[in-house]
Amino acid sequence: MKKLLAIVLTLSAASVFAQPDMAKYDKSCKVCHAAGVANAPKTGDAEAWAPRLAKGNEALLVSVHKGLNAMPPKAMCFDCSDADYIALIEYMSAPAP
Repeated sequence: MKKLLAIVLTLSAASVFAQPDMAKYDKSCKVCHAAGVANAPKTGDAEAWAPRLAKGNEALLVSVHKGLNAMPPKAMCFDCSDADYIALIEYMSAPAP
C-alpha cells in the first residue's frame, strides 16, 4: 500500500509539470482509456495503473511503440514523441479528482 501511495503521489506531483496535449489524448487515448475498452486501464484509475507504472517508463514506452493486447502500435498517435507518451500516461494514471 505504501508503494502504491508513493507512486500515486509521485505521479500527481509530476503531472503538474508535464501536462499532456489534450488534443492527442482526445484523438488517440480517450477512445479506449475513458471507458476501459478491451480492459484498458481507465483514465483516473490509479489502482489499475499502479502495476503498469511499476514496470517503469522504458517498459511502458516499449508497449506503446509496439502495441499491447488490443492497443495498436503507437496507440494511434503517430505524431507523439516519447515525452508526449509519458505525459499522457502520467495524466491517465493520476487519480481522478
